[in-house]
Amino acid sequence: MSPRYSIVLPIYNEEANLPELYRRLSQVINYLDGDAEILFVDDGSRDRSLSLIRDLHHRDPRICYLSFARNFGHQIAVTAGLNFARGDAIVVMDSDLQDPPELIPKMAERWQCGFHVVYAQRNQRHRESWFKRLMAYGFYRVLRHLADVEIPTDTGDFCLMDRRVVDLLNAMPERNRYIRGLRAWVGFRQTAILFDRDPRFAGPVKYTFRKSLGLAINGLVSFSRVPLRLSTYLGLVAAAIALLMAILVVYWRLFSPNSPLTGYATIVIVVFFLGAVQLISIGILGEYIGRIYEEIKGRPLYTLAEVGGFQEVNRCTLS
Repeated sequence: MSPRYSIVLPIYNEEANLPELYRRLSQVINYLDGDAEILFVDDGSRDRSLSLIRDLHHRDPRICYLSFARNFGHQIAVTAGLNFARGDAIVVMDSDLQDPPELIPKMAERWQCGFHVVYAQRNQRHRESWFKRLMAYGFYRVLRHLADVEIPTDTGDFCLMDRRVVDLLNAMPERNRYIRGLRAWVGFRQTAILFDRDPRFAGPVKYTFRKSLGLAINGLVSFSRVPLRLSTYLGLVAAAIALLMAILVVYWRLFSPNSPLTGYATIVIVVFFLGAVQLISIGILGEYIGRIYEEIKGRPLYTLAEVGGFQEVNRCTLS
């Protein structure tokens, strides 16, 4: 029996990329040894993306789509796509053509060889600033050393996953999703395919520095307890410095009463240092407590305004 493939594509204001994306995906699907569905997840786009997706859906029965009632974010869009994907193997990729669709047949070959997860690992990043490359290089290596599970470096969400892996991801109730981390956490046989990441085909970059930083913090907090320990270490260091300063102040008061270090400058420096340690510790605790707060509210991960290509919708809220 031929396998069925699902290709999950989160969309946010990708009007300029959709025609070329569909053209290249249509060519790639012809090389697969089974049926395929293309699942677009519109993340509250404000341009003509949803209108173009509707047109593609009417023209091509292989296309289905979900449309959020508002913007919920990239990781939630991927999660919704995984919830609704019906394939035996599910591909997740971005819609800006930085992830080349032509890599999908190679992923399918690795999957058929017995791997449960085949992820794309970046070899080069074309036309990206040195600052962004440096930040990405540093983040992935810091995360790899601090995370409780081994998360491969230089990888994004572009991957192919077996049905068993996707079912496990769908069973995870957590709200703050870091898909590449969850993908590593489930285990099974995983392998990488190296590729050169292309620049965006058209349109402005959607992942700004602020969003990238937020995703990085989410990944670190979701898969490491080291930041919590860091506040303890900072407290111990602050206590040791305060004790040392107290000893020095007593020494200078007794043997060098005219020293300027016994004046207000020393007190101000110590107060600012201790205040900084306290704020950092409170901020770290706030990140974890905020996630607990989000989890206990029990709201749905997303709400759908429109679907196309599905007979039943019973796993989320239609608004």
